[in-house]
Amino acid sequence: MSFGRIWAVFLRYFYFFAKLDHLCDLFFWPVVDIFLWGITIVWVQNTEAGTFPLALVILTGLVFWQIIWRSNYEVSVNLLQEFWNRNLVNLFSTPLKLSEWIVSLMLVGLFKICITISFGALMVWLLYSLDVFSMGWAFLPFTASLVLSGWFIGFLSASIMIYFGQRVQMLAWMTAYFFAPFSAVYYPLSALPEWGQSIAKMLPMTYLFEGMRTILIQGHFSWYLFTMSVVLNLAYLIPTMVLFKWLFDKSRSKGLARLE
Repeated sequence: MSFGRIWAVFLRYFYFFAKLDHLCDLFFWPVVDIFLWGITIVWVQNTEAGTFPLALVILTGLVFWQIIWRSNYEVSVNLLQEFWNRNLVNLFSTPLKLSEWIVSLMLVGLFKICITISFGALMVWLLYSLDVFSMGWAFLPFTASLVLSGWFIGFLSASIMIYFGQRVQMLAWMTAYFFAPFSAVYYPLSALPEWGQSIAKMLPMTYLFEGMRTILIQGHFSWYLFTMSVVLNLAYLIPTMVLFKWLFDKSRSKGLARLE
């Protein structure tokens, strides 16, 4: 065995690993897991689980998070697909308008969300005999607001990617999970430290997950929580779509081919 050849191969993968997206993978995901599941476990330990359906609350939160993730995915990752397939220039050299491309992604996302919800609910029922549709009619407006949350996250990451290209492709997966610890997905807002609560109160997802728990635990629909989620979603979605359009135009003037 040649130490020189071993060292050369080591350096090859080491330099590859030292890129920004790989470094983010190394540090970002452990922090998210520790934060997210650590707070969940501490909350469960300090809670009298017999006073409310803990398993249903957590599993419904998981299904709700998949709605946000799928809405985000269809915007940001489908943009990356055009990068990887070197098809971005071809796509927008046609009469296709940016608004038409965006609407198409949204429609595909809505179709896949229906599949995700149905499959997720079926698996929860088969594996745990729990019904995530026990929320009743409230499931529909909450789902609609969750989709808006996913879209604003997706357009936020897509805005950066459409200008900087594949150098920041890790944002397609990371951006949604950056918000996850502060969205109170599996635990109530009160479980977060005070500084975390300050951030959480600015996110529409927090009000949706708090509203979900209010229905499952207390049995009533909070119009305040739902309205706050919709207002914040629109307050974030509209500017992020404008930002995406602005950065797309700037990137197009520089040449979309540089992104591929």
